[in-house]
Amino acid sequence: MRAVTDASFERDVLRSPRPVVVDFWAPWCGPCKAVEPILTALAAAHAEVEFVRMDVDANPLTAARYRVLTLPTATLFDGGGPVAAVPGARRRQEYESAWAEWLQTPDEGSQA
Repeated sequence: MRAVTDASFERDVLRSPRPVVVDFWAPWCGPCKAVEPILTALAAAHAEVEFVRMDVDANPLTAARYRVLTLPTATLFDGGGPVAAVPGARRRQEYESAWAEWLQTPDEGSQA
């Protein structure tokens, strides 16, 4: 997952033509490290959604703007705004459930 910053957030996330999940994290956050492989696996399985990371210590403006109070928080942005946030470290199934509307299942493309 690539990093986004306060300076690139509008271009990379808000103006994106596809949905974007932002992993709000910090280097000192243990649960953030536990969530990273889950989100990386989701990114590999769901090319229709982009997954990016934002270090809230280095980029406090965006985290404050979207009231990120819990780390990690993974927020799906679509159409220029946040639509579904998952605060805290969760199991993969909880992320998939929260974002089901945006994540295609592997067999969806083959259904008539």
